Amino acid sequence: MKAGFPAGVEDCGGGEEIGKERLSTEMEKFYVGADIGGTTIKFGMFSHTGELMEKWEIPSRVENEGESILSDVAASIEEKRAERDGNIMGIGIGVPGPTTDDGVVLKCPNIHWQVVDVRKRLVELTGVGNVRVGNDANVAALGEMWKGGGRGFDSIVMVTLGTGVGGGIILGGKILTGVMGAGGEIGHTKVAWNETETCGCGGKGCLEQYASATGIVRMAKKEMRADSRLAAIADITAKDVFDAAKEGDAYALHIVDQFGMYLGTALANVAHIVDPEAFVIGGGVSKAGDIIIKNVEPYYNDNVLFALRDKEFRLAQLGNDAGIYGAVRMVL
Repeated sequence: MKAGFPAGVEDCGGGEEIGKERLSTEMEKFYVGADIGGTTIKFGMFSHTGELMEKWEIPSRVENEGESILSDVAASIEEKRAERDGNIMGIGIGVPGPTTDDGVVLKCPNIHWQVVDVRKRLVELTGVGNVRVGNDANVAALGEMWKGGGRGFDSIVMVTLGTGVGGGIILGGKILTGVMGAGGEIGHTKVAWNETETCGCGGKGCLEQYASATGIVRMAKKEMRADSRLAAIADITAKDVFDAAKEGDAYALHIVDQFGMYLGTALANVAHIVDPEAFVIGGGVSKAGDIIIKNVEPYYNDNVLFALRDKEFRLAQLGNDAGIYGAVRMVL
């Protein structure tokens, strides 16, 4: 059974098209946003007005090059559709890899995909023609612009600070994808030229080496001071660094200042290219709160063209739900 239509529609005989049209009009219409990750796939079912009605998740079965992932997505959507006895009018999907405008994913190491035409496959599996696919960071940025920290703007840059540093650029309400689907990879802009250690991407001096959770810990351990409270912590986390800074620890304040310098300078460089209305900072590190913005904003203003100063800086608000909101926004 196709996920887009209720039971019996495909057996309407000569009046099939009339039957579909009548049922589509009478039955409730839903939209689904999905966020595919290496461990779980998150879903949200939305009304035609963009109201989140239900969210759920299933495991990501990444074995055998992730061959079951899309069929699992289709089956889970169909199960929820059947429960509500309605029509699925659109499906948006965020995936952890470069994605072209026509829905082809070029490579997703986290879920063991090579080149996969996600849009075509989901249309085949579900019978829903309105399917859109995007890179997960870009999709999350779209979600934050729509319902989160970027609400009220239609051109934002979002940077996500987690284990790595991701980014998404929304201009005029549309995702800046790029030719190879890699637009918005802010984490791999070069911000230091004397770095000797190698980033996960193979480069050196990437923003990710200083502004991610792992990067902050790396900086803190590199020149640890004995008089810092951090010296007594066996397994330092980025949260420990920010907590110590909030309590006035001089060394922690120095590390947070360095973090602000690298991130603020990187965002200034981004602003020179895309000139957004606002910046939204998300990811696990952003839970530290306003101390993030207080340390990033001054370095941004010090390093940007005068016409680009004093942009709005906001913290993300949707957390792990940003992906499902952004995914569904692509098809509403």
